[in-house]
Amino acid sequence: MVRGIRIPGVGALLRGTCTGALFAMVAVPAGIPLMIPALVPALAWHHGPDAVKALVFLVSWAVLLGVLGLADTTRRVLIGAGRRLLGVPLPLPAGRTRGADRWRTPLWVLLHTALGWATALPAGMLLLAGLVPVGVWLDLLGKPISSERLVWFGLVVRVHQGWPGAWVWPVAAGCVSLTLVPCAGSAAVLRLLAPRLLGPSAAERLAAAEQRELLLAGRNRLAQELHDSIGHTLTAATIQAAVAGELMSADPAAARAALLGIEQSARTALDDLDYVLGVLRAEAAGTAPARGLADLPALLDRLRHTGVVVESELSGEWAQLPSTLSREAYRILQEGLTNALRHGGGGPIAVRVAAGRAELELSVVNSPSGTRGPSGRRGRRGLIGLRERVRLLQGEVTAGPHGSQWRLAVRLPVRWSA
Repeated sequence: MVRGIRIPGVGALLRGTCTGALFAMVAVPAGIPLMIPALVPALAWHHGPDAVKALVFLVSWAVLLGVLGLADTTRRVLIGAGRRLLGVPLPLPAGRTRGADRWRTPLWVLLHTALGWATALPAGMLLLAGLVPVGVWLDLLGKPISSERLVWFGLVVRVHQGWPGAWVWPVAAGCVSLTLVPCAGSAAVLRLLAPRLLGPSAAERLAAAEQRELLLAGRNRLAQELHDSIGHTLTAATIQAAVAGELMSADPAAARAALLGIEQSARTALDDLDYVLGVLRAEAAGTAPARGLADLPALLDRLRHTGVVVESELSGEWAQLPSTLSREAYRILQEGLTNALRHGGGGPIAVRVAAGRAELELSVVNSPSGTRGPSGRRGRRGLIGLRERVRLLQGEVTAGPHGSQWRLAVRLPVRWSA
């Protein structure tokens, strides 16, 4: 370890070289079955020159290897083997390979096969050059090969048993060591090319980034739904439970009304929770509970069961608004009422909904318990989510002190479908 830089040991280098060479040479036996159909067009030309026959064979073999590389399964298998043997972090493709990216895998198959043979042939020759003399010296090969004379590519070598022939051992060690050269070279080339040919292309990385963005946006959306629904329900239920406890003896009817409000709020929250959990578990959760401004009177009645005075002013064609706008407006008012309950000073809450043909106006006004209104992590999170909803709807929102009161005002454009 030098200044935080990890220097790999000899064992790790040897292991990486061996696994990389193994990955390279796997292409040799994998490509041999395709040699048989590649020989057919070459052998069909009986009287052609041998050089032309060899060229036809190589071209036919390359075409068959390229066709094999067009299959998505081939790419997945190569990526899995490359991750395990080359140690290169290659992500599996999210879908089918399309367009120009389909030709990267056939190119990889051709290069992989060429490197496999370029590794296997010299490595095999070096191993034979080192181990055959040792076999002769040990008299392991019998008498078909002379114990004193070997011919290797025109070079005559005499091997004697005993100490005069002990030179075969350092030669064998040198030949075996030299096999690491083509192995290390092929492994290095494959590790260099794998991210470019087997890894994700720019288009695939962009598609994966967009998919992750959609996933995160969906999760943020679900978190916002949970915050709006469950947060409002818990706030209202806490206040209603306190009211029921105080009125249990003095006014049983009012206590029962408060308990009924808790039950209704809990049922509503359970519907939202079932939907969100179904989406998170990737189940067929159906559609989200469709609550819009038509459900606002019921929401206000549940708030009144807490003992809070709620003054509502509903005007315009708010019941005929587009469903998406109506649903988002309901959530915005629900968040504003939750903050009014949580941070209000116990005074009346004024709710106003004015729906026009071009604009929808929402407002929640209450007397805050302090001078700053909603504060703390939960209050800020709710306002951030509320502003995000309004921004997506291309509306305007203001939230802050308004004289001696706290006022939330939202203006949303109305877009009627043709």
